[in-house]
Amino acid sequence: MTPRAAGPGDVPGIAAVLNRWIDETPWMERANDAETLEGFIAAALPDREIWVLGEPIDAYLSLNAETGQIGALYCTRTGAGCGKALMDEAKRGRDSLWLHTHVPNRRAQAFYRREGFEQVGGEIAPEPPETVPELRMEWHR
Repeated sequence: MTPRAAGPGDVPGIAAVLNRWIDETPWMERANDAETLEGFIAAALPDREIWVLGEPIDAYLSLNAETGQIGALYCTRTGAGCGKALMDEAKRGRDSLWLHTHVPNRRAQAFYRREGFEQVGGEIAPEPPETVPELRMEWHR
């Protein structure tokens, strides 16, 4: 399972992964419609490192290389090693990474802890239009 860099043609597949996750997650209210999310992803592509897995795409990770912030990690096949493969790619050549994860998403938090991330601080209040509080987690080599 080898991640590859995403290109403009991958935007609909990336958006499909994210939209599927939103639709299948009962505690996650939809703040933006599917078309708007696809536009956000297309706009972020030139400024971020985005890796994808699968054909069709079934997982992706978005990273701000300047700040070390993982802005997104979504997999349609949990427990299949997709998240691990993408996280290994994000860690390559870096000494630290950080992210925000939703408070109710205990499965993601457990994954990040297995990957060496630790929670820093308490709950972060959502910024509208978001409605779910988050936690900051950090990884240091």
